[in-house]
Amino acid sequence: MMTSDLLTDPVPDVAGPGAARRIRRLSERQVVDRAAVDALLDEELVGHLAAVVDGVPIVVPMGFARVGDHVLVHGSTGGGFALRAAAERATVAFAVTALDGLVYARSLFDSSMNYRSAVVYGVLEPVGGAEADAALLALSERLMPGRPAEVRAMVRKEVAATRVLRLKLDDVVMKVRAAGVSEAPDDGEDHSVWAGVVPLSRTWGAPERSALTPVQTPTPESVVALTTPPVADRRLP
Repeated sequence: MMTSDLLTDPVPDVAGPGAARRIRRLSERQVVDRAAVDALLDEELVGHLAAVVDGVPIVVPMGFARVGDHVLVHGSTGGGFALRAAAERATVAFAVTALDGLVYARSLFDSSMNYRSAVVYGVLEPVGGAEADAALLALSERLMPGRPAEVRAMVRKEVAATRVLRLKLDDVVMKVRAAGVSEAPDDGEDHSVWAGVVPLSRTWGAPERSALTPVQTPTPESVVALTTPPVADRRLP
């Protein structure tokens, strides 16, 4: 059976306000290097935002971008628990995980996953004014590099319907497993049974033109750049 490392950890153990979080289970896998956190956030495109609303936990997947010391997410002004959490100054959690491979051990109990997982805790802050325009552009450029320059500008109604929120990266806990099978010559297992790691590699597929796009319309540079190696070799969410 797979371990619960990926789904239930990291578990924060906080001694008091402002105290550093630490991982209880398999604490040696905790990573405190900010560069490693940034690398994970810059690689993945989807995270999960969690908050408690009226006593009920809510988790929603969201596209995001890291800009400096903040994670940016966006939502609609028509509603949403994220805007409510921001208005109430409620603490939220934002989790991002990259699955790097499956670890095949000689028993299901010892089988595992290689992964990088980070959880950011904090209070969402609305981004307003000209700063919001820049934040929305940065978010768009992160999700679809080069696309903003190829399409029309947002109209006033669209701008009014969109809000950008940011979460500061000053309370982050990260956990990583990047290893092979746990084995030893005298572990009592049958070593004729195959064991090892199957890495996970994902790439962008061939672009698919929409039904109303004329056949003769050339594929835009942003799409060509995204789907052409070596950029296409990056991991996907």
